Amino acid sequence: MTLQTVLLVAAALFSVGLYGAISQQVVVMVMMGLELMLNGVVLAAVGFWWFLSPAPEGQVLVLVVITAMTVEMAMGFAVATLLHRSRNADMTDMAADLSR
Repeated sequence: MTLQTVLLVAAALFSVGLYGAISQQVVVMVMMGLELMLNGVVLAAVGFWWFLSPAPEGQVLVLVVITAMTVEMAMGFAVATLLHRSRNADMTDMAADLSR
């Protein structure tokens, strides 16, 4: 596996996530697209780290980034669930006004 292959897969993940985030109207699907985009960025960063300077510090940084992404998505899903339960709003245009 070469750096070009890893970057190609990362670009494909980012592209699919971008399409999913832009084309969907359901909040959960938009969040899944954003998660794919973040995974593509992390994969590209890991690929650069692995092929340019394979040091153990990079593994710890990747684990911290993945943990932060997991917590962020869990909080986002909690907000989406709360929106759905309180207002029956599962579409992004229904959830646009959060001040009420």
